[in-house]
Amino acid sequence: MVDTLSITLAQLNQSVGDIAGNAAAMLAARERARGAGADLIVFPEMQLIGYPPEDLVLKPALIERAAAELELMARATASGGPAMLVGSVFVVDGALHNGVALLDGGKIAAVRLKHELPNYGTFDEMRLFQPGPLPEPVVFKGVMIGLPICEDIWHPDVCRHLADFGAELFICVNGSPYEIDKDTLRIDGVAKRRAVDTGLPLAYLNRVGGQDELVFDGASFVINGDGSLAVQMKDWEEQEVTTRWTRTATGWRCDQGEIAPLADHPEDIYCAMVMALRDYVDRNRFPGVVLGLSGGIDSAICAAIAADALGPERVWCVMLPSRFTSQLSLDLATECAKLIGCRYDTIPIAPAVDAFDSMLADSFADAKVDITEENVQSRIRGVTLMALSNKFGPMLLTTGNKSEMSVGYATIYGDMAGGYNPLKDAYKMTVFAISKWRNRHKPKIGLGPDGAVMPEGIITRPPSAELRPDQKDEDSLPPYPVLDGILLGLVEHEKSVDQLVAEGFERDVVVRIERLLNIAEYKRRQAPPGVKLGTRNFGRDRRYPITNAFRSA
Repeated sequence: MVDTLSITLAQLNQSVGDIAGNAAAMLAARERARGAGADLIVFPEMQLIGYPPEDLVLKPALIERAAAELELMARATASGGPAMLVGSVFVVDGALHNGVALLDGGKIAAVRLKHELPNYGTFDEMRLFQPGPLPEPVVFKGVMIGLPICEDIWHPDVCRHLADFGAELFICVNGSPYEIDKDTLRIDGVAKRRAVDTGLPLAYLNRVGGQDELVFDGASFVINGDGSLAVQMKDWEEQEVTTRWTRTATGWRCDQGEIAPLADHPEDIYCAMVMALRDYVDRNRFPGVVLGLSGGIDSAICAAIAADALGPERVWCVMLPSRFTSQLSLDLATECAKLIGCRYDTIPIAPAVDAFDSMLADSFADAKVDITEENVQSRIRGVTLMALSNKFGPMLLTTGNKSEMSVGYATIYGDMAGGYNPLKDAYKMTVFAISKWRNRHKPKIGLGPDGAVMPEGIITRPPSAELRPDQKDEDSLPPYPVLDGILLGLVEHEKSVDQLVAEGFERDVVVRIERLLNIAEYKRRQAPPGVKLGTRNFGRDRRYPITNAFRSA
């Protein structure tokens, strides 16, 4: 039995399916932990195969390869140095489990399985895994360590069971995606409660990095048994911290370590967009991104996010003016590209618009000009940008915000064409907030310029699609503060029309927005992926039928 422990918390990124690469990164971290004098190094949930693996875990070849790689990692502990806690998938009595293995002394010394399987929002674990039994502690250097896995600490029974069976401290490995205000919920709403309820310290280790529509913020921490915060690791960055633990008369206690400041709003939202885009582009091996730069705020902030994610040299902005594009838009887009420092080209779409007008003249001869002609312009822009993407390789970014996508204020096969959308879960008022913030601050993980990234005129001008003369968004939609307030009620909180009317919104406006929200579902099903920011993003969280006759009023 020992009276001190040194535990390295390795807050790492991971690549889903890259078993050998993930293992190599863990072994390299172990060597660094050896140099720091660690007894044990801990890695996030499913670090070996990547999280969330979705249906990849149904492939027998992946399970077999993960098991073989875990055995190789275990052998590395035969020659001394720190033991490892490694998350992976495990087959027990023919059932597939999410679990964590203690690798020590050249072998897999113990395995513990996740008991509580989340099956809400972004999580679908009951579909893939079987729950493990209520776990018992593992013994390491004579110390009884409880190993709840992620969701296990969100329910009191697992930690209570571990404490009753003699656990002296908890190490909880996690794959906890970012959501606004979630760091506060993890610490104050969950971890402190488990620590204080049991009187035992809890180390909470989370992964960092993007995976498709999810992004993980890290922000790992240690809570002592009295509820005090002993260690706070950084958010949005990989980090390895060796924590020091001491056995006291009242039990184990983590020595006071660094308390890193976490990103405030809206920097946390902006960092989520940057990290998600960076990992998506790099892991899918795109050389960079291309996007249409219109002189409006949505495309401007997307260009800035891309520059901060990838560096300005990997961002290609293209202005695609029509006869309705104002000189102000041309000037603002040019200045924006200069501030960001990215490549900027202009490709007028008038020749293509004229060609389509000629092609469709006979078919449209007896029909009035309407939104159809506006959509043709948008689709010409989409085709042009996709041609550049196909020819030269950069991924096309789409730039529509959540307010627009909610009500269908976007052209399918036009401005919705592309491979990824950083603003997919950002309402228009969030777009304004992050744009104002970025013009005055550079994110801590940003690769873009230090100063402003767009002219103030882009932020202050009335939003417009510029698809007809003197067009403004508010010609078709309520003012964005009103629209976003209604959408927050309908989408995030599932409120009825009557509830929103009782809160002060006009009934006819709410009824119209609810109708637009429902009939635009088919568009959203065909939209590109984008990073999840809130509790109810379209796709993973909010899954509505396309054909749907229900209305709340």
